[in-house]
Amino acid sequence: MHELSIVKDIFATLEEHYKAKVEDIQKVEITAGLLSNVQPVLIQNAFDAFITEHQMYKHMELEVVVQDILAHCTSCNRDFKVEYHRFVCSCGTPSTTIVQGNELYISKVIVRTT
Repeated sequence: MHELSIVKDIFATLEEHYKAKVEDIQKVEITAGLLSNVQPVLIQNAFDAFITEHQMYKHMELEVVVQDILAHCTSCNRDFKVEYHRFVCSCGTPSTTIVQGNELYISKVIVRTT
């Protein structure tokens, strides 16, 4: 289950960049491309298990934003959405040039203000 190691990395990053305020973080949003091999339900389960074990984070929420796969067609020079794992542009040209969909990053951190 690689989701748990991803969650641990998320918290390590938060602790590194928000040292004094990590207990004030209310919500973390991560962006995961469809090609990142991250399942939102599994990452949420790993997150819930982690905050249960680490009570100082029990107030924190997680939101996973899933990014569609976009590829670039070199024939007609436009980006297109990959659907049903078909990497073929509407002009009929196959493409493996991915412009979106591999992402996995912390996209937003909401900190409680007092």
